[in-house]
Amino acid sequence: MSHARGRYWTQRITVASWVALIALCLAWELWLAPLKPGGSSLVLKTVPLLFPLRGLLHGRRYTYQWTSMYVLIWWTEGAVRAYSDHGLSQWLAGVEVLLTSVAFVAICYYAKWTRPSILAAEEKQNAS
Repeated sequence: MSHARGRYWTQRITVASWVALIALCLAWELWLAPLKPGGSSLVLKTVPLLFPLRGLLHGRRYTYQWTSMYVLIWWTEGAVRAYSDHGLSQWLAGVEVLLTSVAFVAICYYAKWTRPSILAAEEKQNAS
């Protein structure tokens, strides 16, 4: 796969998994399996997910770099709840782990394929 196609697809995969993670966190804590009936304040864990969204949508390499570590917060939460919760909440935590894992891999590849040295080599190759 060429680097340009890789950047295109990894950005799409990252954004899709990030938006799905936002939707999952909202639905999980408001309707599907909240800690308390009627929704819980744990829904506020969704707000920090909005911080990198603009940079991810615009393909900003710096945003991808710091988001690669930021996403691990939700991976950890999902892993802990997949182990400790029961029923639907346990399954939702597994989905959270899956989405964050996909996002992490796609983010890392996007950051790799947008390194200045790779972009410069592509420009040089296209110029000749």
